[in-house]
Amino acid sequence: MKYLYEFFRDPFGTLRIKLSDEIKLFADFIEDIPTEEEADEYIELVENVLNGLHQKFEIQLNATSVLIKKDMTVLEHFFRYEEPYENEMETEQFKELMLIWKDKIPERFKKNEN
Repeated sequence: MKYLYEFFRDPFGTLRIKLSDEIKLFADFIEDIPTEEEADEYIELVENVLNGLHQKFEIQLNATSVLIKKDMTVLEHFFRYEEPYENEMETEQFKELMLIWKDKIPERFKKNEN
């Protein structure tokens, strides 16, 4: 993964992801993916764009929308009060981020054992 990230538990014990500043808004999209099955659906959509099956594809979740194109994916955040309202990252990196998140989903709501 080209971008820095780390996992942390919020005050409620839920596993979250912190991303480097240039892509930090993608965390709100990623954290809205609740199951491995849903992650697989989105990863398949990204692969369809990367493989040329679709020229572009848009996914809208609770507070965000991602426009996936072959080279870049642009995230728009609907509820931010101050800039930035958008972030972008390479589509291959977006796919890798979703794969990283998918691997963490099973432990998302487990109690921290420390």
